[in-house]
Amino acid sequence: MILKSNPAVRISVILAVVLLLLWLVVHLAGAADSSTDFEFREAPLSAIDDAIAAAIGRHEIPGAVLWIESHGKTHRRVYGDRALIPSREPLTEDTVFDVASLTKVLATTPAIMLLVERGQLDLDGKALALLPEMAGDDDRENITVRQMLTHTSGLLPVVRRREAWWGYDEAIRRACQSEMWARPGDEWRYSDVNFILLGEIVRRVSGRSLDQFAREEIYQPLDMGDTGFLPQADPPSRIAPTEDRGPYGLIRGVVHDPVARRMDGVAGHAGLFSTSSDIAKLLRAQLNPGGMPFLKTETVSLMTRVQTPPNISAKRGLGWDIGSPYSGQRGDRFPPLGGYGHTGWTGTCLWIDPGSETFYILLTNRNHPSESGKIKQLRHTVGSLVAEAVGIEKLASPSAGEADTSSSRALNGIDVLVADKFAPLVGKRVGLITNHTGIDRQRRTTIDLLAEAGNVELVALFSPEHGIRGTFDTANIDDEVDQRTGLPIHSLYKADNKKPSAAQLSGLDVLVFDIQDIGCRFYTYIATMGNALEAAADQDVSFVVLDRVNPIGGHRVEGPVRDGERKFTSWHNIPVRHGMTVGELAKMFVAENSIDVDLTVVPVKGWLRDRYFDATGLPWVNPSPNMRSLTEALLYPGIGLLEFTNISVGRGTDTPFELVGAPWIDDAELASELSALKLPGIRFTPIRYTPNASVHADQECGGVRFTITDRERCRPIDIGFAIAAALHRLYPEHYNLAEKFNVLLQHPASLKRVDSGDSFEAVEQGWRTELEKFGERRQSFLLYPASR
Repeated sequence: MILKSNPAVRISVILAVVLLLLWLVVHLAGAADSSTDFEFREAPLSAIDDAIAAAIGRHEIPGAVLWIESHGKTHRRVYGDRALIPSREPLTEDTVFDVASLTKVLATTPAIMLLVERGQLDLDGKALALLPEMAGDDDRENITVRQMLTHTSGLLPVVRRREAWWGYDEAIRRACQSEMWARPGDEWRYSDVNFILLGEIVRRVSGRSLDQFAREEIYQPLDMGDTGFLPQADPPSRIAPTEDRGPYGLIRGVVHDPVARRMDGVAGHAGLFSTSSDIAKLLRAQLNPGGMPFLKTETVSLMTRVQTPPNISAKRGLGWDIGSPYSGQRGDRFPPLGGYGHTGWTGTCLWIDPGSETFYILLTNRNHPSESGKIKQLRHTVGSLVAEAVGIEKLASPSAGEADTSSSRALNGIDVLVADKFAPLVGKRVGLITNHTGIDRQRRTTIDLLAEAGNVELVALFSPEHGIRGTFDTANIDDEVDQRTGLPIHSLYKADNKKPSAAQLSGLDVLVFDIQDIGCRFYTYIATMGNALEAAADQDVSFVVLDRVNPIGGHRVEGPVRDGERKFTSWHNIPVRHGMTVGELAKMFVAENSIDVDLTVVPVKGWLRDRYFDATGLPWVNPSPNMRSLTEALLYPGIGLLEFTNISVGRGTDTPFELVGAPWIDDAELASELSALKLPGIRFTPIRYTPNASVHADQECGGVRFTITDRERCRPIDIGFAIAAALHRLYPEHYNLAEKFNVLLQHPASLKRVDSGDSFEAVEQGWRTELEKFGERRQSFLLYPASR
């Protein structure tokens, strides 16, 4: 009405609208231009050129095709030759490569996920339902599709080729009956067998062979005309050759992988051929939300985030590698989590980093003309330089165990308490249960920090086994006075009493616990905490736990759950390796023992529960006189079980718990017996040594030394049982298994099985149900995530 009656107003409004539209046009144009501001950094691109040229000069590869794409811009380069024999052929960008194991993520994985998306396949369904030939006497019938995709099925890595066999059907038969090397879900081990069977699952569910399904459902929608099995490149010379097999000729246009070749070239683990530009089409579509013409964004997200269980350190998606020993092409700049990729035996690799909108592809035929070519270091170098080229700054150098940035600066509870200005203790009269391990990141003692805090009144100190300074190794520790603060130190490790008394707690408002545990049930510091929780409840004293990281990781639980009465070395019904922090245990103790106490846990910050102590950046202090390294802490849950039997566990040597022995042991015989078991992650070496203290002091002992070769696969409980069983079998007249092995084990049924000569599998089966129930019990008390 106003516009109609007032022309001046009408003109003003129109002008304002015009000006607004002009502003929007300019603004949006500027925003559009800002998306094109990205430019690759020239120096790292030049360094990539130099690195690839150097690898060619060292005859590690004949040539390479590189494709980098970021923020919609592309950098492509071709280097060297695709063939050296019988004559030299320059490499071209349209060269077709045998991409080897990239088949797993460019063919088999998207095919499987498409069937899942359509409701034709259940990720957690049993593979046996689709492959009834897998039926057998072992755990194969429990393998799921998800476990195959994450390489956690427990199947062996390869189909054996010692016998002369040929044909697709025979390969499937052999893969279905492949031996198990671990129980499904327990271990990670890269396995071609998994993907051979997944390729067959695609065939059975869809009614089309893997090559036909992939061509029709994946490559044709993306116009990937040079991608497929059994390549028909025009001209054929565009295909890069691989190995020269002498009298058998040069492999060209035929899959290099020997098992895939026996399967007539079509297999779920290898056999695909492609070009850099074709692969870029698939990665580009996968990187952009909604870009896939055949997979939903949610499906892409599902298959490219961590799917391996928390107890496994290798981080795998569905098919895709996120963080494992095979993800070196990520380099040292792309974030350790968030990206994903894969590699191929022939010298191919790719990496996608969604956070920076980047992917790169490196294709080589490093096994031409022989298998002597090398690619591992070049992949790492190129990955690092690609990240630098797109502007990613270098990550902080990780500690051992490839710690990520979130765990390389972990803070224990005392650090958090100081940062929070002692908030839970302000104005309180405090008793502190601690020892020499109670220090902050700067090695300042918790005693000093509380004593010097102006808003806290530290009244008394309480010490556990080994005393306030961790130096005693006796069965009885007396009360004393702290020379620095003048405070009384009440011993909680007396022969007749290991719990704070009412008199000692009188006048206190709160008890604080700050001691480094090592993650083992019979390490007595957690029993001291349990006793103190009960005493605090009896006297209506609050309780604060300054939490600390579990040095051997909080992602694995092993061994039997306690079956017996409470003892100081088995205070609660938990397994030998409990996989919890003291704060988490305190919550469990209070809930499951109905302890009516006001409990506060000051949590650790910056720690992921699948990280070991050497990935935290925290200072190591020997938690007790004979616990001198992380290696010893890792071995202790198994080797410590042997403590009360009549063998030396290395006390009185420089490396306790890293060796065992006795005067009556033949070191070579025992080492041979244990080595024959092929226990994962551990090596046994015969040794003779003379301990200067403890069991067999000053006597020469024969025995074995332990070397951890893979901490993730190493199972200390298995090692302890293996040693006990071997000694019982080899030296029955000397080894007192039945008398003492249960002192710390606290599981009579397992002792009985070992004494009867049962296999370790049978022994372990006897506690598996209890361990699974414990896994369920602990879930509600866990405070920290794993690397997800």
